[in-house]
Amino acid sequence: MPIKKLLYLLSTLIFYPICAQRKKTDTVYVYEKVVVYDTVYLEKPLKIKPSGLNFKPAVIDNLIPVTTQYEFILIKDTTKGLIISPKKFDWGTGAGIGLKSSSWARESSKNRQQPGFNAGLWISRNMYKRFSMMLSAHVYYWNSTFNLDANREETWLNGYYFTDDRQPLLFQKFSDKHFEYAAQLKIFYEWKRIRPFVGFLANRNIYKMQFMVPENNIINKLDDFKSKNINIGYSMGIQYRIMQKILVSLEYQAYTMKNISLKNSSFNFDIFKTNNTFAERKINLGISYTISSW
Repeated sequence: MPIKKLLYLLSTLIFYPICAQRKKTDTVYVYEKVVVYDTVYLEKPLKIKPSGLNFKPAVIDNLIPVTTQYEFILIKDTTKGLIISPKKFDWGTGAGIGLKSSSWARESSKNRQQPGFNAGLWISRNMYKRFSMMLSAHVYYWNSTFNLDANREETWLNGYYFTDDRQPLLFQKFSDKHFEYAAQLKIFYEWKRIRPFVGFLANRNIYKMQFMVPENNIINKLDDFKSKNINIGYSMGIQYRIMQKILVSLEYQAYTMKNISLKNSSFNFDIFKTNNTFAERKINLGISYTISSW
């Protein structure tokens, strides 16, 4: 028994130091720092003298200033350079209201201003830089300011009249209500949104006077005597572009009616004296719309 205890004690003394020298295994974490570098390129102009190289600069041929009236332009690449070709033609429609004053109707009417409205078509072409030319055709309708009716009242035109071949005519009605057909040629100058203009016009007023005329030697037929005179005058005014295709305008027109006559192809008669001259003036407020360009 003592021997066993001795052996146990010896073995404890021998193996304890050995076990005490064993190292404990630890986990080691290694971290790596990653740095990302970007490449930055710098451009610097260099003064280099070309040797034996000839460069021909681009030339813009037939340059035409493009104003707000053009919606698109056409650019062509040629050996001579760039050619800028704006659209030169516009066409559209217009309408408006106005007042008309006629010198020959002043004595017959208390209202000197005759109201009316109009509608028409126009075509415009660019001429030079800011200048353009317009050709238009309009139809006007003017309301009546006076009516002479022999069946209702005594008028200064009541009575019988006779043609050159002695046929009797009996006056019935006359009104200054009428249609007017007008053609105009205008020259515009465009500055920003403002377009002043001047022009020439030719118009035809269709006045009608009604008579009772003979048929089979009996005065029992109503017939009209109409004016067919073509009058020449001028116009001036200003347009303002409120949108790309919409313009408003204020216009003044004046023309002279020379040798006005009311005639009927079946009767050689004219109630107006020869060599008469009358003047008419108009003020119109209108709006125009550009339909297309090319």
